[in-house]
Amino acid sequence: MRRALQAITSNLAASTGQLYRRRLPSVPRTDTLPERLLIHRYFFFSAERSPPITISTINPKVLSCDSAVHGEIVTRAKRLQQILLTKPSDLPFSEVIFCNVDDPQSLGQQPITFFREVLALCDHPELLDKGEVHGLFSLDSITRAKSIMKSIPGRTVGGYSDSKGIRSLRAAIAEGIGIRDGFSGNMEDIFLTDGASSGVHMMMRLMITSDRDGILCPIPHDPLYSASIALQGGALVPYYLNESTGWSLDVNELRLRLEAAFAAGIHVRALVVSNPGNPTGQVLADQNQREIIEFCRDEHLLLLADEVYQENIYTNKKYFTSFRKIARSMGYGEDDFNLVSFHSVSKGYYGECGMRGGYMEVTGLDSRVKQQLYKMASVNLCSNVTGQILMSLVMNPPRVGDGSYAHFTEERDNILSSLDQGSKMCVDAFKKMKGVTCNEVEGGLYLFPSIKLPNAALTAARSNGMEADTFYCRKLLDTTGIVTLPGSGFGQVPGTWHFRMTILPSQQKMAEILSRIADFHMKFMNEYRN
Repeated sequence: MRRALQAITSNLAASTGQLYRRRLPSVPRTDTLPERLLIHRYFFFSAERSPPITISTINPKVLSCDSAVHGEIVTRAKRLQQILLTKPSDLPFSEVIFCNVDDPQSLGQQPITFFREVLALCDHPELLDKGEVHGLFSLDSITRAKSIMKSIPGRTVGGYSDSKGIRSLRAAIAEGIGIRDGFSGNMEDIFLTDGASSGVHMMMRLMITSDRDGILCPIPHDPLYSASIALQGGALVPYYLNESTGWSLDVNELRLRLEAAFAAGIHVRALVVSNPGNPTGQVLADQNQREIIEFCRDEHLLLLADEVYQENIYTNKKYFTSFRKIARSMGYGEDDFNLVSFHSVSKGYYGECGMRGGYMEVTGLDSRVKQQLYKMASVNLCSNVTGQILMSLVMNPPRVGDGSYAHFTEERDNILSSLDQGSKMCVDAFKKMKGVTCNEVEGGLYLFPSIKLPNAALTAARSNGMEADTFYCRKLLDTTGIVTLPGSGFGQVPGTWHFRMTILPSQQKMAEILSRIADFHMKFMNEYRN
């Protein structure tokens, strides 16, 4: 038997050129069970093993992907939170306050009653058949829930939907888009997604084919985009917003960065624009949007419009206008301009981050490309149905004449008013701090103050292996328990330092937060003054 095995393996080695050492070949058939077992055992022990899964053997694209939102500062904050539960006397503060992310309800914002009532009835539609439901829920929410459930196959939110989303809900969103823009929407252009982020990831997977494919992305920017580009192995092509003019977007800057990318052999495929901006809080003027659209048309770029903060406007001087509306008003039809717009239930006055609802509206792309997007959506089967329902409610809230309208508008306006006041409190407080400048917050949920740090602080940061703004945010956290994020995680002009902070806490809480930051900042600047 041993001779037979040697003959078989010798012949295999000669005929396959040692291929059996790199992958398992077809094991030759033999007449007896012992011989087959012996041959299998030989190949098992002689084949080269794949390396174990370690940090050095995972996909390098994952290693290059970074997100400030869940980085070093947040990790430490969660560790301090655990210390407060076990040894609170070890820390100089009594709570960790997460001002790092725009998660409204985790910071005390209450959900919109109408939305939650409809969702509750859709989650448990048996309630719709009970008489007592009329004493617990508004007539509006009952009527809306009945209409929604009637259009869902199987009358349940627990089943799969079409991969693009439930047809009736896409139709409702298209109707809402038409009301918002004054130009009718098309439900076939709508892909319902698990928040805007999954739509962004889908588009990056579609566009990026190699490390020579680039995406023009603002600096500063939402880390979602740099992370998604890195995961797909593409190139982030930065363009800088002008902080001195309120984080304005200059089309000449776009042209300069595009030409530099081409000279470096990068094929730029798309332009990312955030309106209102994250983390910068600017709102684009209509004329600026027209310039951006013409730039994209001239350069054959797909425009990726991040419009998730469209309800968060805090200035009387500007207002939100969708890129879709601007393009239509310029005379471009659905097939004339390549545009993908993203929206989400996580922001605005609704702040339903955990529901993971969103949509992307895809216009101008070839029908065959849209079919490929549909195929990609089908890989994930569908987005969660509860999020789909909520997205349809956000785009079609109660209107004048509806029974819930008065209560709905009161809740909405109170939330937006609180955010407006919070943003103004923050800007006023930061302007009083030495070495800090902060632009007005026109929209969105963040501030992005600039800090001029003393040379001694820069030296201390280097000695601790940190960026200077990371050092500042770390010190702020360890001293006050307030979580902010360093600007280096979002991109910034070299030599400048920033941090990002949300405007979400209530006015009473915000006053306390700003008082702690002001006290810390004064002591920090004195400690490290030149």
